[in-house]
Amino acid sequence: MGSTVTDDTKPDVVSALQPLGLEYPVVAVKFATTEPADLPRLGKRIAFCEMLREAQQSGSFYATKDEQGCAAGSYVLGQIGHDPLMESGRIGPIIGVYDSSEANQRVYRDMIRLPVGASPCTLFARLDDQAFDPDLLIVTARPYQAEVIMRAHGYRTGAAWQARGTSVIGCASLYAYPHVTGAMNILISGLQHGMRARQLFPEGLLFIAIPAPLIAEITGNLVTMAERGQIDLPQYHWGKEAHESYMRTVAETLAHENEADRKNEGALP
Repeated sequence: MGSTVTDDTKPDVVSALQPLGLEYPVVAVKFATTEPADLPRLGKRIAFCEMLREAQQSGSFYATKDEQGCAAGSYVLGQIGHDPLMESGRIGPIIGVYDSSEANQRVYRDMIRLPVGASPCTLFARLDDQAFDPDLLIVTARPYQAEVIMRAHGYRTGAAWQARGTSVIGCASLYAYPHVTGAMNILISGLQHGMRARQLFPEGLLFIAIPAPLIAEITGNLVTMAERGQIDLPQYHWGKEAHESYMRTVAETLAHENEADRKNEGALP
């Protein structure tokens, strides 16, 4: 089921994420076909991968092709069509990321990006100052905080989470892939070439891209988990021996219950 973040529901999303104690602001992103009247235009050219940090530090803005300081961003957003130089794969071997142009070409063959013309404008805002219905929420988290969101992702459904990316053009995996597929995706700071070279974030942070259809599911589950005291699970603090003892007790208890249920079923006329 799809979901939206309106003025009415935004406080619920903010409050659902509050127990995580996130250090970096959550950023809302929207892919738009027209320039918004109520957001300032980014007054400089920066790479697409820099815009997340820009929004966290400076607040709301929108960017067009003119503000894209890296051709990869315009390519991922569908603001340009084919780019012969990038698609040739010749850049990868020169910068030491790929052994051959053929290896680098595969990135572009497999890449999911927005259709040409789909997003002339990209809107960014911190969640607490967001004035539009987002297509994505980007959460920047420490591993222990990200673990809670991953549990919330499959809390009711058991759905698996994934971390899909490539060594270059991480913006395709962080923005286009989750938006087009509707699947949550996870990247790790320090693993994507452009973001690492620009030294935008400390290494080891997790970027979690939550697409619009999953926002209500994940934030709703976070609320339920908080009500049940399941945000910070106590077994994460016990240590190995206490945890293994606890798991044995759980297994033994369930085994006794199963045996009792079997006997009761056998006693039925």
